[in-house]
Amino acid sequence: MFQVVVGHSDDPDSQNAIAEVLQECSRSLAGSLPQAGLLFTAIDFDHALILQRIQDAFPGIELIGGTTNGEISSILEFQQDSLTLMLFATDEVEIWAGIGREASKNPALAAQEAIAQAKAKSASLPQLCLTFPDSLMSNGVLILEGLKQSLGGHIPIIGGMTADDYTFDKTYQFFQGEVLSDSVPVLLFSGQLLFSHGVAGGWTPISQRSRVTKVDGNVVYEIDGQRALDFYRHYLGEEKFASNYAIHALAVFEDQDHFYLRAPNGYDQQSGSMKFFLDIPEQAVVQITDTTRDNILSASETSLKNALADYPGVEPTAALLISCAARRRILGTLARVEYQLVKTHLPKILPCCGFYAYGEIAPIVGGGETQFHNKTFVTLLIGTK
Repeated sequence: MFQVVVGHSDDPDSQNAIAEVLQECSRSLAGSLPQAGLLFTAIDFDHALILQRIQDAFPGIELIGGTTNGEISSILEFQQDSLTLMLFATDEVEIWAGIGREASKNPALAAQEAIAQAKAKSASLPQLCLTFPDSLMSNGVLILEGLKQSLGGHIPIIGGMTADDYTFDKTYQFFQGEVLSDSVPVLLFSGQLLFSHGVAGGWTPISQRSRVTKVDGNVVYEIDGQRALDFYRHYLGEEKFASNYAIHALAVFEDQDHFYLRAPNGYDQQSGSMKFFLDIPEQAVVQITDTTRDNILSASETSLKNALADYPGVEPTAALLISCAARRRILGTLARVEYQLVKTHLPKILPCCGFYAYGEIAPIVGGGETQFHNKTFVTLLIGTK
């Protein structure tokens, strides 16, 4: 048995919202007891109360999650200021949670502690890792490196950075009954699990391929020996750069054919540097990109189609969807269309759950190395043999 159910409520009252969600989930479970779950909520809820209610309903459940920039489910589709819960009831798959704390002090160590805690609960080798780390207090790239070191590069890691509805003040992560910040929650899956994923952004390169020649973490000083700021202005022009440079993400190539995106987050006139939301490797091959709302929307379809094409079983049981907060901001009222497009390609109404994140985590292609992404839509399909 591998049963996945979803509840979703847009009631602004925390007590009412979680009561509605638990009632919905319990009705779908039909007496089965869930072993694990994912919880995604808006920033303004009483998260401690919500977690306590879940623990009361399902004592000892292996639960992780976090706060968002918008929520997605097969129940209410796209919402803001809501909460959604996905529960797993299974005797075929082992699912164990772990937590790493104080990630800002040592991101890699926090990630390693989370994996070690989850691994200690089972002798089975993990096949898949889900994670929803803090996005504002620590370095996400270093967190990911710690996760990969602990798991080995062959274990796919899927997730997104927790968000706070563009206030950029504090995000929260959930672990069992705890509400945390500056942490790295993980959920490890092993057993008779089948899964696939798809990744797509919708941004198209418009400049020549160039190389990052001077960088410090997420601050790029030079591209092809030229000031990064001048490089951007050369391709965009002064007027276009001044009006919307932030939409023109930098494509960072993993290999000749595949790239992940880094979103600009500011620049310094004096040094000529460009700041990005996440680190960029020195000597990375890069291109400036552009997009349209239509391309962004079609990418969500591409992500789902890629996941379906790679799914190793007959039909998946559930889907996890993670989109970027920047996509939601650009799409505006069209953000709801992302899920509507995805569901038209699903083989049936699958239980779906997800959120809008401050950065997405997934391998670019199946079997590839897990990367951090900006402005990207990630689909994970799961089921059993």
